[in-house]
Amino acid sequence: MGGQAMSHHRAMLDAEGAVGPQLYRLIRDRIVFGDLAPGARISETEISALYRVSRQPVREAFIKLAEEGLVAVRPQRGTYVRRISVPGVMAARFVREAVEADIARLASERAGAEDLAALERLIAGQAAEVAAPDPSRFIALDEAFHQRLAVAAGQGATWAILEGLKTPMNRVRNLSARHFPREKLVAQHRAVLAAVAAGDAPAADAAMRTHLREVLNDLPGIVEAMPEFFDTADS
Repeated sequence: MGGQAMSHHRAMLDAEGAVGPQLYRLIRDRIVFGDLAPGARISETEISALYRVSRQPVREAFIKLAEEGLVAVRPQRGTYVRRISVPGVMAARFVREAVEADIARLASERAGAEDLAALERLIAGQAAEVAAPDPSRFIALDEAFHQRLAVAAGQGATWAILEGLKTPMNRVRNLSARHFPREKLVAQHRAVLAAVAAGDAPAADAAMRTHLREVLNDLPGIVEAMPEFFDTADS
C-alpha cells in the first residue's frame, strides 16, 4: 500500500455489525487523519487480507469513499487517495467558521458546570499530547473538544451535519498536527473555553474565529512543504 502500512490501525471489526460500513469508516478515518497519505495507492486485496473479509465489502467501501471525493478509482490502475483540494479547504473553513462561531456564542449562554469541566478535561488531555510522536490522540481530543462544545450549546445535531462538510479542512488540520507545533492549538482552545466560561458571547465568537482561521496561516506552509499532497485547481 505504497508504504502506508495499516498494521497499527488494525482495529477489530465488530462481528455483530455489517462489515461494509465498518470498513468504510476505518478507511475514511485513516485518510482524514493522514495515515493514508494523499496520492497513496490502496489495495482491495491488502485490506481484505488485513481484516479477513471478502473483497466485496472492501469494494463497497471504496465506492462510498469515491462518492465522498476521498479516493479515485482508476480502471486498470487501482484506487488512490485523492489529493486535498485547496479550494475545498477554503470553502470548508468558511462554512465551519460561520457555524462554530455561533456554537461558541450559544455555549457561552448555555454551558453548565459539567460542560465546562468536560471541556477543561479535553484541553488538559491535549496539552499532555503536544509532544507525542504519534499525534492521533491529540487529533482525536481536538475533534472531541469541538463536538463537546456543540453539545454544550445544545447543537449536537448540528455538529453531526457539519462533520461531512468539514472533511477537507480536517485533512489539513491533521497534517498540521503531524508536522507543525501543536501548542498554539491548545492555547486557542483555552481562549475559547475562557470566553465561554465567562459567559462572554462576543469574546467566544472572536476566539473561535481566530482558532479556525489558523488554517489560513498554516496552509501556505503546508502546501509548500508537501505540494504532492495538494490539488490547487478549482474544480
